[in-house]
Amino acid sequence: MDGSSPKTKVYKRRWLIVSLFCLYSMSNAYQWIHLNIIANIITKYYNASLPEDRFQRETTVDWLSMIYMLAYIPLIFPSTFLLNKKGLRVCALAGAFLNALGAWLKVACVSQDRFAVLMFAQTICAIAQIFILGLPAKIAAVWFGPNEVSTATSLGVFGNQVGVAIGFLVPPILVPNSDSLDEIGNDLSIMFYAGAGYMTLLFILVIIIFKERPPHPPSKAQMLALQNVHEEHYGRSLLNLFKNIGFDLLTITYGVNTGCYYAISTLLNPIILEYYPGHEESAGQIGLTIVIAGVGGSIAAGIWLDKTRTYKGTTLGIYFLSMAGMVAFTFTLDIKILWVVFLCAGALGFFMTGYLPVGFEFAAEITYPESEGTSSGLLNASAQFFGIILTIGCRAMINKVGTLGSNLLISGTLLVGTICTGFIAADYRRQEAGKEILEQMDNALEIEISEKYTEKSRMADAENDNRI
Repeated sequence: MDGSSPKTKVYKRRWLIVSLFCLYSMSNAYQWIHLNIIANIITKYYNASLPEDRFQRETTVDWLSMIYMLAYIPLIFPSTFLLNKKGLRVCALAGAFLNALGAWLKVACVSQDRFAVLMFAQTICAIAQIFILGLPAKIAAVWFGPNEVSTATSLGVFGNQVGVAIGFLVPPILVPNSDSLDEIGNDLSIMFYAGAGYMTLLFILVIIIFKERPPHPPSKAQMLALQNVHEEHYGRSLLNLFKNIGFDLLTITYGVNTGCYYAISTLLNPIILEYYPGHEESAGQIGLTIVIAGVGGSIAAGIWLDKTRTYKGTTLGIYFLSMAGMVAFTFTLDIKILWVVFLCAGALGFFMTGYLPVGFEFAAEITYPESEGTSSGLLNASAQFFGIILTIGCRAMINKVGTLGSNLLISGTLLVGTICTGFIAADYRRQEAGKEILEQMDNALEIEISEKYTEKSRMADAENDNRI
């Protein structure tokens, strides 16, 4: 390569970076849902420090999940500003530290009159997530080559999904329902100490291993982004995103889909227990099925996008199938055949959680060259907003009408989201930028070859003249 030409290179360290991110993203996602999947047990243990009214008591416990959504909305703008100005390493350190701090505060919450302390600890973990959710697309763009970006984003989201899966599976096993509040307290203590130790180890590993960026950018598109980073104005970037009609629509539809996922996850315990009383472990296993299937969906979608680059078609297809999966899940709960519920839950998870990385990548395509961290952050803020609305709405429906009404509400919401997705234009700006760079390189190469050929011809003509 010519010495004056900028160098691009992919490094093996990129796999270590994305793997470490997956692990601490996983631990934060685990803390999001690990209390709500045993909501009836948490309500029983902390009953003395909860409101007396049933709806208020259950909604208060729901806020252990919804605080993640609420905290994200006002803090997304300063966090994305920090990501753009200070970079990946600072955000990774902040997220890992707060995640570990919240886990240790939960250790001090094992007392029936300390629900307020538990909520405070969960709030610290919720603040940690703002330094996590927007990173997958940014890590992929900074560390991975052009044909690996979608796969890398999927792997980044993968850690979050596995964390939710563990949060569904482990708590019902570690903290089984019991008539003894002391026994429940001891089980909670074991769960909290184990989590705090693991998250502290991850914080130490982030300090040692996580780097800001590779010595050389991995792609021409990322090289241009790095060249423009000093000229980037955060407020102007936000304004450009809000002016992008396609991104505005995607922000709403992404928020609706992911908000439905948040509502189902938060309320899975009461949804399953209404049809299968005493099956707390089954509720956790159904949640695990949803997430594990979603992991497969995320990876499959990432590979598919890298090969086809059909972002709009893939987004629309997955959205429609998410709605179909929710309808099937809704009408199989009441047939009292548990394996059918698992099957439909798996289909729902494959498409609904498989949608997450697709939305990130579609946004990166239609908003290029704006920062991936900013666009991802706005998508997540929309998801948190709709997650709160849908969770509260579904809880009210469960209490007033029943689980069927709640599930039909989610199904109808997904139908509206599918229709709106069809109106998003397939404006693939990142692909076009890559093509322009390749064309410029080809043109430069043709000119160079032409000049060399002309020079050789001139020299050959001069030599012939000398011979004559």
